[in-house]
Amino acid sequence: MSKINKSDKFLKLVDKHKESKKVEKFEGTLKEYLAILEEDTSVTKLAHKRLYDAIASHGITRMETSDERCNKLFGGEEIRTYDYFQSHFFGMERSLAKIMRFLRSASLKGEESRQVLLLLGPVGAGKSALMERIKTVLEETEPMYHIEDCPIHENPLHLIPRSLRENFKEIYGVNIEGDLCPVCRHNLKEKYNNDYLSVPVKQSSFSVRGRRGVGVVPPMDANSQDVTILIGSEDISKLDLYSEDDPRVLSLNGAFNVGNRGIVEFVEVFKNEIEFLHTMITATQEKAVPSPGKGPMIYFDGVILAHCNEAEWNKFKSENTNEAILDRIVRVNVPYSLEYSEEQKIYEKLLGLSDFDGHIAPHTLEIASMFAVLSRLHSSNKVDPLTKMKIYNGKDVIEQGHVKKVDITDLREETRDEGMTGISTRFIMKAIDAALSDSDKNMVTPISIRDALIKQVKDQIVVEDDRNRYLDFLGKTLHDEYMRILEKEITKAFVSAYDEQAESLFNNYLDHAEAFVNLTTVKDSVTNEEIRPDENFMASIEEQIGIVGTAKENFRIDITSYMFSKLRRGEKVSWQSYTPLKEAIENKLTSSVRDISRIVTKSKSRDKKQQGKYNEMVKTLIDEYGYNEASAEEVIKFASNNLWRDS
Repeated sequence: MSKINKSDKFLKLVDKHKESKKVEKFEGTLKEYLAILEEDTSVTKLAHKRLYDAIASHGITRMETSDERCNKLFGGEEIRTYDYFQSHFFGMERSLAKIMRFLRSASLKGEESRQVLLLLGPVGAGKSALMERIKTVLEETEPMYHIEDCPIHENPLHLIPRSLRENFKEIYGVNIEGDLCPVCRHNLKEKYNNDYLSVPVKQSSFSVRGRRGVGVVPPMDANSQDVTILIGSEDISKLDLYSEDDPRVLSLNGAFNVGNRGIVEFVEVFKNEIEFLHTMITATQEKAVPSPGKGPMIYFDGVILAHCNEAEWNKFKSENTNEAILDRIVRVNVPYSLEYSEEQKIYEKLLGLSDFDGHIAPHTLEIASMFAVLSRLHSSNKVDPLTKMKIYNGKDVIEQGHVKKVDITDLREETRDEGMTGISTRFIMKAIDAALSDSDKNMVTPISIRDALIKQVKDQIVVEDDRNRYLDFLGKTLHDEYMRILEKEITKAFVSAYDEQAESLFNNYLDHAEAFVNLTTVKDSVTNEEIRPDENFMASIEEQIGIVGTAKENFRIDITSYMFSKLRRGEKVSWQSYTPLKEAIENKLTSSVRDISRIVTKSKSRDKKQQGKYNEMVKTLIDEYGYNEASAEEVIKFASNNLWRDS
């Protein structure tokens, strides 16, 4: 495409963008604004309601109790998910549901409307990203109506005299909260001769960069903190023209002034001086902030959002003198994700936003996410860390030698605030970058990411106990787990019609288990004669997952009941439907393959037939599993050195 054609194409997009921005914005008087109000009273909504409606308008999805993930991970609790956050945040359903519950209650003018929402979580858990997403939604919502030239963009209805507000409520059904700021009060008297119906009203969009409806209070050291950052100041240059108590000397550009009608965000809130926090509490509890100098209190309508890490929170709440502030805070934990499949989605999202163009071999991000989650889990008396991680990811795990499943709720009750410590997402992303930089083939594999993580743990983790625990996860736990994953994958690539064989084993097992449970016979597929259920066949599968002895009978009852309940509901069943049986079948097929070592291991000479089988296996790994030639060769070599070394 020529430069001219490219320019023309882009300029057309510019014109289209301009047209989309040509939204007619209201400019009129309070009298004309009342005509709008007559048709739609929602334009008067306060900040909490505006924010809640803006997010909810993108769609709300209820995770039904019948949903497998909902049932397994949330104990059947109905969880609302908000489409606005989908594809941006993963594994945060509980935290997001609590945030939206707060906003919904506040939008109904409940007690939460006079509370600060505090997001508490470790570094890199997504607090800041979540704040940015929340602030962005305001920029996408309908512009706000406000008094023209008002420094705090206040509600036009503040112009209505208090003596008429009861009548106004009866007529319009709208309750008016708040009073005019000092500047607007002065303008009403001096510029408009108290003719409030003629005061100009206009629409303005919310803007983070334009500081309209969104105020941000960054953390500052004690020496540079000044409450004027919150409430504005007096313009010294105007004191020669006007008296000290004249509103015209006020410069209302503080965070609360800017964030009126919208959001005020406090970054690392407890690093601020107590004076700042008292002003924050006054703003939310009394819905008012001081004006600079000797001016009166100024009405504030806004959502106050704050965030900090756990160390700052613990330090702050340990001070008895802070009790009054703590009572006005609603805390929502934002922990690291404890589902490794959701954690993996975070890496995929971040890589998609970068200029990363290297090849990522299958299971690379999976292993990295497993390591991250393992580091975040507390130890359990019921299961080992790897098993706990899998249960938290929605996997059904049966207690060794028993039929009873390990209950996720029981595991969660063992510990509090799980996910508030451990390896951050940033730590993993840096390891991915390092693995790619060290690669001469522009790729990252499970082997190279594990090596990069080991190096990074040794270099960056200071606490010795944590360092040793993390190295054990990488050197033993995840090494062994990847070996299991790799063995199954290479076996699948090696075995022709793997799924067909697995499905055949499954159907055969289910037939025999059903006959065993119901005390009936099974029809032989070859001779068509009725035979007794084959106990040896069933045991050969069950023992793959440690189901032995008296547990076998209960397992067969359980699997039969489970499968036929799915069939009754009209759901499809396959060899992958029931996780424990799926795992048993995979282990059975893997253990039955004997020739694979001679094919995989290069140290042993391959004949022509074996080389052909090897090439076919590599092709399968590339075409069906997502490897490229270099990564397929690397994992096969790794398998030959670790899985079948002595074959």
